[in-house]
Amino acid sequence: MTNHAKLNAWVQEAAAMCQPDKIVWIDGSDAQRDQLTAEAVASGELIKLNQKKHPGCYYHRTAKNDVARTEHLTYICMPRKEEVGPTNNWMTPEEGYRRAGEIFKGSMKGRTLYVIPFSLGPVGSVFSKYGVELTDSIYVVLNMLIMVRCGQAVLDRLGTDGEFTKCLHGKADLDDKRRLILHFPQDNAVWSVGSGYGGNVLLSKKCMALRLASCAARKEGWLAEHMLILGIEDPAGRIEYIAAAFPSACGKTNLAMLIPPESMTRKGYRIWTVGDDIAWMRIDTDGALWGLNPETGMFGVAPGTNTKSNPNAMATIRRNTVFTNVLLTENKTVWWEDGDGNPPAKGIDWKGDPWTPDMRDANGKPVLGAHPNARFTTPLSQCPSHTFRMEHHHGVPISAIIFGGRRARLAPLVYQSYSWQHGVFIGSTMASERTAAQYGKQGEVRRDPMAMLPFCGYNMAEYFMHWLQMGQQMTRPPKIFHVNWFRQDVDGQYLWPGYGENLRALEWILARCRGEAEGNATPIGYVPTPDSLDLTGLNLTEEVLQELLTVDREAWLKETQDIEEFYRTFNEKLPHALRDELASLKRRLTT
Repeated sequence: MTNHAKLNAWVQEAAAMCQPDKIVWIDGSDAQRDQLTAEAVASGELIKLNQKKHPGCYYHRTAKNDVARTEHLTYICMPRKEEVGPTNNWMTPEEGYRRAGEIFKGSMKGRTLYVIPFSLGPVGSVFSKYGVELTDSIYVVLNMLIMVRCGQAVLDRLGTDGEFTKCLHGKADLDDKRRLILHFPQDNAVWSVGSGYGGNVLLSKKCMALRLASCAARKEGWLAEHMLILGIEDPAGRIEYIAAAFPSACGKTNLAMLIPPESMTRKGYRIWTVGDDIAWMRIDTDGALWGLNPETGMFGVAPGTNTKSNPNAMATIRRNTVFTNVLLTENKTVWWEDGDGNPPAKGIDWKGDPWTPDMRDANGKPVLGAHPNARFTTPLSQCPSHTFRMEHHHGVPISAIIFGGRRARLAPLVYQSYSWQHGVFIGSTMASERTAAQYGKQGEVRRDPMAMLPFCGYNMAEYFMHWLQMGQQMTRPPKIFHVNWFRQDVDGQYLWPGYGENLRALEWILARCRGEAEGNATPIGYVPTPDSLDLTGLNLTEEVLQELLTVDREAWLKETQDIEEFYRTFNEKLPHALRDELASLKRRLTT
């Protein structure tokens, strides 16, 4: 398959350790994909769904102890702990290789080792990075064929000595006490063992495209971010692009596939989805920031996805999709909580047990048919709002960067930073309040800087410094904003309708980028004037709008105390510029 000596040697080295019965190279062809799919169905690893209702779709069930990313078993392996920082788990490279190697040893006896050459980004793009994942899971192979560009074209690009990330995955015995997800930035390698869940085993995704890529981005002068990229076409036909970061449960995927409300559709607005999860951004020769989605697929959460929350996602997953840990019905269709339609009279739940909608556990709580983290893996090219610019080697120009959070009473609907440095401060203090559906105390504030807390591959204080330095290198930096779709009144009712109506805030954001919209200076940044938002067709009273845009000085002063406590996590490594921004915010709040 290849004359790349280092690649061939590494495959043989991994095979000697794991001892598979055979080795299969993935060429990216439809014929090989079909053959592997048939094998997976025959072995029971996949279940073929009703092809009339779900053409090209299959069902997969993970082990009961293997249903989500295991952050407490995820490590960055560097020689010194301070390189990893206070927000990552640390292990030395020597210990990592030793501990994982003991689990990998002989773990693939009786199994096949698949070699998956892949590209993050279009093959040949200046943005792109190449990797090879070795795995004993057909499920991983079939998901990788959806999520990234795979096969012979990547090997051709690597030639005889091209650089690639070494990604080794093995299911082993799926024992969560023998599970490790290890990153070796100095060796450009990832080892994952003991898991079969996508987030732990699709090593192109969070492991390479964020944790390792963030390390490479710092060295090479670009940004690898946990962000969507969205194109907004206005009535004049002009398309401008935004990149946006949101913590979990804040509507990131829904925003990436937004459908404009009727009043704005009539005006002529259209939305173009470039990416829903990861953005790689570089400074171009024009001094502006250009971004690219390195993936080709979407690995989305099923529960909560429906034709109201995300109609484009529902259209995307109608065909050629792998569903994981959802409910399987008697006629081989799928269902999940807060999805479309009533629950079926009976089915097989995500654990493989018979299920009916009236089932209760020992505490009287409903037994869920689908796991709360049930997933779908689907080609982004099937999305109705998909854009051909996904394949553009040059990426798209980023006009605005948006940080978001879920704050019931604090943050206004939308506000703009005063500068790039102030914008980095806003991103570094990003936070959400836990909902009833999330683990932890409801209302508790969880900081997640730039939505990268679990995904930054090195010391986050140095990551903040990298963001500050990137701003200094741009002559035309994007403007930075913060949004909050979740503001509530004193009775706990949401003030803003959300979903497609969020385009109204994005319209103001892009107008601000062009210097065309009014904003009031407040202690936290520029907030829209009430008449600068197009609210046509919305039944918002003046009082509700006022509350949506209000900045409560006392509440924000309390917030500065929480920020100060969070910043102490990083000790002396925290950039002075961010301490200065915090001091400036306090001063503005008290004068």
